[in-house]
Amino acid sequence: MYLSSVARSLSRGTRPSQLALAPFLSVFSSTTRQTQQARWSSHSPMGTPPANPRDKVTLLKLKQMHKKGDPITMITAHDFPSAHVADAAGMDVILVGDSLAMVALGMEDTSEVLLEEMLLHCRSVARATKAAFTIGDLPMGSYEIAPAQALETAIRFVKEGRMQGVKLEGGKEMVPTIQKITSVGIPVLGHVGLTPQRQNILGGFRVQGKTITSATKILDDALALQEAGCFALVVEAVPAEVAALITQKLSIPTIGIGAGNGCSGQVLVQVDMTGNFPPGRRIPKFVKQYGNVWAESLRAIEAYRDEVKSRQYPAPEHTYGIQKDQLEGFVEAVKGV
Repeated sequence: MYLSSVARSLSRGTRPSQLALAPFLSVFSSTTRQTQQARWSSHSPMGTPPANPRDKVTLLKLKQMHKKGDPITMITAHDFPSAHVADAAGMDVILVGDSLAMVALGMEDTSEVLLEEMLLHCRSVARATKAAFTIGDLPMGSYEIAPAQALETAIRFVKEGRMQGVKLEGGKEMVPTIQKITSVGIPVLGHVGLTPQRQNILGGFRVQGKTITSATKILDDALALQEAGCFALVVEAVPAEVAALITQKLSIPTIGIGAGNGCSGQVLVQVDMTGNFPPGRRIPKFVKQYGNVWAESLRAIEAYRDEVKSRQYPAPEHTYGIQKDQLEGFVEAVKGV
């Protein structure tokens, strides 16, 4: 718009240094203001390094935390931004959960997500994570056929996904698989109770361990996974009293999700706990919403829409300058165009 105004002024014999150039020249002739506006197109995705960076969380540190009774904090992340903020917030463990199938990819359930998709998201999370221990969720179909298949998948999660450990679902039947993976030095996080990848045989996303038989099976599975070499277990959707007793019977940490406060730590899906979803979405009973990211994002994007429509954005402070003589020369050069 400004250049069109300048061209019209020139056609009337007005010099470009006059009113038509004022919006540009008044903003960008000041060296001081340009110094203050030292923002260019390129930037570091990590931003300014923290003043006091955290020590790297290792498997040994997690074991020490468990021994001292220090609760372990775990949260999911599915891309660079969600991992970046989780790491900055001091999470002990970041899990690239297959829940990203639903919260990041819009799928119906976790069974849809593919191995290559999980690896892509793992790499994104790994680039942002500097301190937290990272774990990748083995997707359905990538580890159940045979221990050798599971080992191959786990190796890809470490080499290609840049994860430090893997998670898989299941009980006693997964013992040979866990032994195979841990035999080459890859940490395994087990998962008992409600196992979402098997929700069809469980009759849906239903609480487990509500009967003597069911609770006993979860404990038996947990003990078997511990013996197989798991460094910790996720316990999902189990009555708090049952989960607490299982935790007491184990020598490895339990990470609860919908399993009460008696576990060694807790995990939540980040999108759920930050409220990054539209009103009316059904979330599990165990989720506490700590924020309302949806509302804040909606407010910001609506404000942006309105300012673009009213031409308030971009304002002069959001645009780049040009030397006065260069602009005048350019205006002269295009007079006949």
